[in-house]
Amino acid sequence: MSATAELTTTEPTQTEYATNLEDVLAEQAAAADLAGRPAPEAIAALRTSPVIGLAVPVEYGGDAVDLNRQIERIAAVDASTAIILFQHYAVSARIAQWGTEAQRRRYLPGLASGELLAASAWSETGAGASKKKLATTAERTPAGWVLDGAKSFTTGAGLADVYLVLAQTEEVEDNSTSYGSAGQSFFLVDSSVEGVVADLGLDLVGMRASATGFVQLRQARVPHDALFGPIGEARKVIASVRESGVTLGAVASGVAQAAYDAAMAQASKRGLGDAQAIRHRLVDLRVQVEAARAIVERAGRRDAADPGMTTLYSKLFASATAEQVCMQAARLLGSGGFVAAHPVNRYLRDARAVALMGPTDELCRELVSQAWL
Repeated sequence: MSATAELTTTEPTQTEYATNLEDVLAEQAAAADLAGRPAPEAIAALRTSPVIGLAVPVEYGGDAVDLNRQIERIAAVDASTAIILFQHYAVSARIAQWGTEAQRRRYLPGLASGELLAASAWSETGAGASKKKLATTAERTPAGWVLDGAKSFTTGAGLADVYLVLAQTEEVEDNSTSYGSAGQSFFLVDSSVEGVVADLGLDLVGMRASATGFVQLRQARVPHDALFGPIGEARKVIASVRESGVTLGAVASGVAQAAYDAAMAQASKRGLGDAQAIRHRLVDLRVQVEAARAIVERAGRRDAADPGMTTLYSKLFASATAEQVCMQAARLLGSGGFVAAHPVNRYLRDARAVALMGPTDELCRELVSQAWL
């Protein structure tokens, strides 16, 4: 076999796979945003890319290195798909950490290969960002559990094969924490379960192609072993999320990078030789992007005195930075950026959306400040 033949039959590297995914997203992102739903080609490319399994331990086919970097790279092309991937990572990591051995064997290989796509179904109308006063209930029966309620703002609704559902398993009066309450439990619910119905009726301003919508649970019956983590102690699972170092700040820094790139491309096209003021403004934007990336990377390294707090800081700083960079980039673009079809407007809408995603920026501030009390 010739050297050329050998080269063409070599398995693509992880970076090459990620690049192929980015190529597909770059082709589909604008149309998917306009349509308000993810392109089938984008989801197919995501499922077949090795990046899908990075949050799964190596023994189940994954690699836990560089999660934030990969999320940022994808967000720079299509933040909606990055959010879908982020939610998949979050559920995969929780199963690896909190799942029973049977749950890990059942779900992790498929989550690593892309055969299964995961989503979080925690939020619901009336519960607020802090996930208190849930209306969704789970009742234990001799045959298993019966879940009843409705979840809102579920990213990946209708795409996911398995949902991590937060439900009230015990009626309690407990407002002593900033996130969640006592008597709440998690359940792993397959999308094929009778009574699980996805509704993509939400018409979002940003992250329009993230398949964010409602998931209804109409007397959905699941077996006893669908219970995930300690019963009535969902707060412990929730509290562990930020300790992983994976942060929504990575999505924000990717969006900021995209906005910066758009501004730089336009300025370079016009000529930067005699435009000192423009060059200096671009320098300031680049510094902001690099600062956001630095705190995101520190969150991922988990080497701070309090890694969980650094994760919260990274989300707060990077989301605010992304909005600022997008707005300044739009101003630099002038009338070109005022055209509705220009990507910078999508970047700005997506940057705003990150601040509203859980934990919202306001809840992040509350979680940080509560630690002082």
